[in-house]
Amino acid sequence: MSVDVVSLLKTGAGQTDAALEQLLPAGTVEPHSIHRAMRHSTFAGGKRLRPVLCMEAARAVAGVLPDGAAELGSAMEMVHTYSLIHDDLPALDNDDLRRGKPTCHVAFGEAIAILAGDALQTLAFQTIARLPAPPATIVEITREFALAIGTGVGPLPGSDAAADLPSGMIGGQVMDIESEGKKPTADLVERIHRAKTGALITSSIVCGGLLGLGHCIASGASTDRHGCTSQDVVARLRTFGENAGLAFQIVDDVLDMTQTSAELGKTAGKDTASDKATWPAVFGIERSKEDAASLIADAFAALEPFGEAGTALKALAQYLVDRTH
Repeated sequence: MSVDVVSLLKTGAGQTDAALEQLLPAGTVEPHSIHRAMRHSTFAGGKRLRPVLCMEAARAVAGVLPDGAAELGSAMEMVHTYSLIHDDLPALDNDDLRRGKPTCHVAFGEAIAILAGDALQTLAFQTIARLPAPPATIVEITREFALAIGTGVGPLPGSDAAADLPSGMIGGQVMDIESEGKKPTADLVERIHRAKTGALITSSIVCGGLLGLGHCIASGASTDRHGCTSQDVVARLRTFGENAGLAFQIVDDVLDMTQTSAELGKTAGKDTASDKATWPAVFGIERSKEDAASLIADAFAALEPFGEAGTALKALAQYLVDRTH
């Protein structure tokens, strides 16, 4: 079964935008400035990859698109947008252009941009708390999502003791900042990419799968899907997401070096100018392309038991490495 990825993304983006329109306060709601700033960055024309991956993972597990999938995907997009707002700030990447439009701090000032990012992250968790899903499912999704955003420290299930966990988006951002000006190593670049970019992509897929399993529980359907137990379903989605997420960032690194600002919708060449730890800086452009393709092949293998139910996710993963912007 072939998938029209362009139509899939267009439909998913439309569902996400409709949900975001309902979830985000209108620009006419006080305090006006922060709500306008939140909407400025959220509706700046993103491809909505994370929400679409989230929804398609939920569909692959449940067999249908579960109630609340678009809202859950919207929560992922809120956090992604918050991370972009903060990433563009003068204290971090100091960028004036995002998705072809002025960045949030350029349009609204630094203070409002910082608060707009904070507000989007808060609204994301409010959205998850209101999902039409079993309480246990909401708890699982919340934990998964929070770990993907954080720094890699927190309690393991059933324990109050702090433990070393995989670093999330913020941990990756810190590693990225502290690596500037240093000679990048393969290990450092992989750790940054898996945390800063890959963690949220992986979480979008895993959380979508958890919502799909919650739908099965609520409807009385079996949670053993595609010949896999529920634990194996989640593990396979995680493997798929980890490989696809790293491939996505490797391609992003390559595009930053090979495309123009107009093609990217953001300032091209920023990684090189800032001495960022990137995949091409360590391995070169051709090896980077080969590595991205290999990671996608590994991602595909993880979904093999899903059969046709995994076709849309595979098509989206292939799009991640084939894209030109």
